[in-house]
Amino acid sequence: MTRQPHHRRRPITVLSLLLFVMAVTLGPTPSSAAGTDWWNPVARPAPDSQIGVTGEPFKGTNSQGEVRGFVDAHNHIMANEAFGGRLICGKPFSEAGVADALKDCPEHYPDGSLAIFDFITNGGDGKHDPDGWPTFKDWPAYDSLTHQQNYYAWVERAWRGGQRVLVNDLVTNGVICSVYPFKDRSCDEMTSIRLQAKLTYDMQAYIDKMYGGTGKGWFRIVTDSEQARSVIEQGKLAVILGVETSEPFGCKQILDIAQCDKEDIDAGLDELYDLGVRSMFLCHKFDNALCGVRFDEGGLGTAINVGQFLSTGTFWQTEKCTGPQHDNPIGGAAAPSAEEELPAGVEVPSYDDDAQCNKRGLTELGEYAVRGMMQRKMMLEVDHMSVKATGRALDIFESESYPGVLSSHSWMDLNWTERVYGLGGFIAQYMHGSEGFSAEADRTKALREKYDVGYGYGTDMNGVGGWPAPRGADASNPVTYPFRSTDGGSVIDKQTTGSRTWDLNTDGASHYGLVPDWIEDIRKVGGQDVVDDLFRGAESYLDTWGASEAHKAGVNLAKGAPASASSSESNPFTSYAPGRAVDGNADTRWASDWSDDQWLRIDLGSTSTVKRVTLEWERAYGKSYRVEVSTDGTTWQSVWATTAGDGGLDTARFNGVPARYVRIHGLDRGTDWGYSLYEVGVYSS
Repeated sequence: MTRQPHHRRRPITVLSLLLFVMAVTLGPTPSSAAGTDWWNPVARPAPDSQIGVTGEPFKGTNSQGEVRGFVDAHNHIMANEAFGGRLICGKPFSEAGVADALKDCPEHYPDGSLAIFDFITNGGDGKHDPDGWPTFKDWPAYDSLTHQQNYYAWVERAWRGGQRVLVNDLVTNGVICSVYPFKDRSCDEMTSIRLQAKLTYDMQAYIDKMYGGTGKGWFRIVTDSEQARSVIEQGKLAVILGVETSEPFGCKQILDIAQCDKEDIDAGLDELYDLGVRSMFLCHKFDNALCGVRFDEGGLGTAINVGQFLSTGTFWQTEKCTGPQHDNPIGGAAAPSAEEELPAGVEVPSYDDDAQCNKRGLTELGEYAVRGMMQRKMMLEVDHMSVKATGRALDIFESESYPGVLSSHSWMDLNWTERVYGLGGFIAQYMHGSEGFSAEADRTKALREKYDVGYGYGTDMNGVGGWPAPRGADASNPVTYPFRSTDGGSVIDKQTTGSRTWDLNTDGASHYGLVPDWIEDIRKVGGQDVVDDLFRGAESYLDTWGASEAHKAGVNLAKGAPASASSSESNPFTSYAPGRAVDGNADTRWASDWSDDQWLRIDLGSTSTVKRVTLEWERAYGKSYRVEVSTDGTTWQSVWATTAGDGGLDTARFNGVPARYVRIHGLDRGTDWGYSLYEVGVYSS
């Protein structure tokens, strides 16, 4: 979930502060009128929502054998079950029918006076008409963040309009749950995740029944890329389970002490994988035992910082950024009501304007979790991770040539875009208004062309972010109803549920059923090229997923190989011999004398093709160094070099060359110490 800016200023309470941090969305939907066509159900509940789309959904592949269709890479179908079960009102489906599904929370009756979260997110006094079905006077709406936006029939409309991939992020936040006064269940995050996964499968079964039995519906939960490809080729919607929560596996940190261990991480990843989860965030809003977060800014950031302290015992800590990437500035905006909740004598720290990066990056446990996800072929969501954490995660993926990285809703520093594409990852933009969305799509178009990839969007419906406002019926280029779907095979008219009919021009993106209308608005504003890139999204997402599944860890030719060096630091208690850099132990290292011109040489034992060398630097790193190879140990060829080394984990890639010997030749130190390497890896792939 990502919060979008609001135009009104209003008091921020601790509750508002913590609640606003959340990420939620709901989601799926079935077909329209009964009939014999495969896309129409044989027994839709009555009464129910209309779909407003006619014509057969496209099937199969294009002339290049690629699947087609739009990708929503970030949605929250079951968010009404999160945060104690009473924060997001209404359900995506109900066996009792639409009137039961689309009704407000009990405390919102009779006039919304107790709709605390509605007041926090939408201003005013929170009062509204609580009735959903059949009148829908006040909700769903583009600026109402507390009501169901993903009724199954609305998701069906999005599918009928051309969407073929939907990532359902199971979401919750234990802190938000604990402070919200209305709840009807435990605040344990993993308990909520399990329930949301179960109900997503239940919704699949609910839709299947309308189509005559198991497997016949259009809403298909998939657990591998080939299954997803088959579903899309059948013209149906591939639904992938993800996780976006603040303390996965119970990995909270209190006073910088982790409340989980490696066993918890392994057990948690195994459980999520068994539930069908294939992508996830490792941190969200609050620093945890796995990674630091990308800050929120302004008064909201101050409030969340207070929440972080109340939850973890520590405030965010910043430092100067080392590159062009930065986290959001925390700034000095006050949140008086939130700050009143701090213990006596405790104040929110002030932050330097030129220190916009979170000191907390990827922790040792976080790195263990990243590598655990790689082992299970899962995809990592880097949105919400601090710049420091994201950089380290990308370093790890690059060192292993692992493509499974996702940025699903515009919460990543945009300077990482090419690194994500270079790995083979997938990027989606938050569901901004058509003008802003089109402008950002144009800005990154050259990179998509360079890497030959499609584009996605992240609706974050019910994620408390806000959605596109109406451009107005008097806009110079409004959406004109009816219009044709992108593939040309379906006709899309205005959407009606009960007695309410929505028009994107005057209502904005009020619910998930208006995604096709929003895409048509993008075509009107940004042009067909933007929509064409979005229509290629399904193929690109599956390319990333499939490449992650097919990834095989390379064989490290250097592990255990004989090594020599120009020098080794002398220490009576610890060996810094050359072999320590190739012993497979990340806790040992080679260290040179404290001078510039030094080298480490590795004998692979026989000549092999070498394409990649990884270097894990200790604090004493090389600023300028070369990777050199030789077949005889006498004549050396430089295959890779840098003059801008910054330590950490470096990956040198080059065209394959025959080599028996590999030499790391340091030319200029990055510190006053020598050169020090924990591990060097040499690979043929």
